[in-house]
Amino acid sequence: MIGWLIFALFALVCGVGLWVVARPGMAGLKIIAAALLLAAAGYVWQGHPSLPGHPAEEGAKPKPVTAFATERTEWMDTVGPDADILASADTWIARGEPDYAVGIVRGYIAQRPKSAMLWIGLGNALVQYSDGVVTPAARYAFDRAAALAPSSPAPPYFLGLEYALSGDLETTERLWQPIVTNAPRDAPWRAKLAMRLELIRRLRLSN
Repeated sequence: MIGWLIFALFALVCGVGLWVVARPGMAGLKIIAAALLLAAAGYVWQGHPSLPGHPAEEGAKPKPVTAFATERTEWMDTVGPDADILASADTWIARGEPDYAVGIVRGYIAQRPKSAMLWIGLGNALVQYSDGVVTPAARYAFDRAAALAPSSPAPPYFLGLEYALSGDLETTERLWQPIVTNAPRDAPWRAKLAMRLELIRRLRLSN
């Protein structure tokens, strides 16, 4: 319970602070709300709000990561050379140098052009390089991944996630709805994604 109270207080402070400083208007508020919404859903997905808190180990420093880096264990294979390449790209993105991440992934795609995993990683790196904007180049990378792995939910899921973080909830809903509809009933991620989809739908209807 304490975890939820801390999260709610943090979200409130962030939201009010951004409103006071930036005065973003309705479009900006939609983006802020989408980011806080996905943060809450991610907390439910991966966090443990019912567990008591404990001090962090001395010397431990949080590293900034992308949603793709945090969540791909739920959707993709995390072992093998392609996974190592994406982990290397994560490191450059965390350092604030996504251009190196783009170069690394592109270089390996030249060697393994049929790796859907690498194409998704390239799409993510290109979005980070463009400060969160899903550019035509990034969209092409995700579409290429979907063409290479048409039965995998990972390409449309991560593309939808990038759109959600950019504030385009309509496109996110359009991409995620077929995943939930066509998912096997026993898919471990189905219920979690359905919850996120419902939250996004409610946010869209409230605006």
